[in-house]
Formats: sequence, structure tokens, C-alpha cells
Amino acid sequence: MLNTLESLFKLARDRKTSPVDGSYTNKLLSDKSLSKAKILEEINELIEAVEKDTNKIHEAADVFYHLTMYLEANNIKIEDVMNELNKRKKWDMTIIIYLQKY
Repeated sequence: MLNTLESLFKLARDRKTSPVDGSYTNKLLSDKSLSKAKILEEINELIEAVEKDTNKIHEAADVFYHLTMYLEANNIKIEDVMNELNKRKKWDMTIIIYLQKY
């Protein structure tokens, strides 16, 4: 399952270094304004789909795809995001342990 996300990040990085003419992915990677507009649009579509209980999976996949392109377009590495999440997990566990003592 996570292999699919890894493949998506690899695709973004590959396209960034070796662009393919006419590729939608390359358009998102090279046009930060377009990438920003698309991620905002896709998030709103996901929220609407969840509220209406329709097409949620499709819209969630669109959000993952467009968020991946937005992050890569802005040189935000998934490894750095994962490290930040891991720091937070450790912090949360520290709080839980602390609270359990008192």
C-alpha cells in the first residue's frame, strides 16, 4: 500500500529532473501557482465529497497526488515531513508518559 505513495514521490522527483513534454505532472511541478490552485481545489472537492458521501476515494486520491506535486514543486521533501511527524510522535509519547505519572 505505501509502495504506491513511494512510487508517486519517485514519479514527481523523476519528472522534476527529467521532464516529459506535455505532462500534467510537469505542469504542476513547474508552475507553483497552478500547483497551489489545484491542491486547494482538490481539498475542497474532497470535503464536499465527504459531506455528500460520494466519490470520497477518488477525491482523496486526487488530494494525495496534488499534495505530492505541490510539496515537490516547493522543494519540501517527504523525508523531512516524515521526520517532523516522528518528532511529534515522540513528543506525544513523552506527554502521555508524563501524564501517566501524575
